[in-house]
Amino acid sequence: MNFRRDVFQAISDPTRRAILLLVATQAMTAGAIASNFDTARPTVSKHLQILTECELLKKEQNGREIHYQVNANKMKEVADFIEPFRQMWDNRFNKLEAVMKNYQSKK
Repeated sequence: MNFRRDVFQAISDPTRRAILLLVATQAMTAGAIASNFDTARPTVSKHLQILTECELLKKEQNGREIHYQVNANKMKEVADFIEPFRQMWDNRFNKLEAVMKNYQSKK
């Protein structure tokens, strides 16, 4: 069975977000990633598996080591999905700010 996890479910976990931040600048092995956390290595491996299944991370084997790196294309898909919501909230906050400035100037 080929089970695909939801990207947003994956990034809802703070540990997985921390892993994405760690490997954002350079590819890292599972051991190097795990050394940054106070959890058991199998727990970090499970997080890596979930991020890989969601295609947020890519695995590349170099000899006996597997390096994990961010899949920029998938991250862009996520960012593109979120962008209209960010713009909507920016517009709402800008309108609220204008109302508040207008209110304060009348005082």
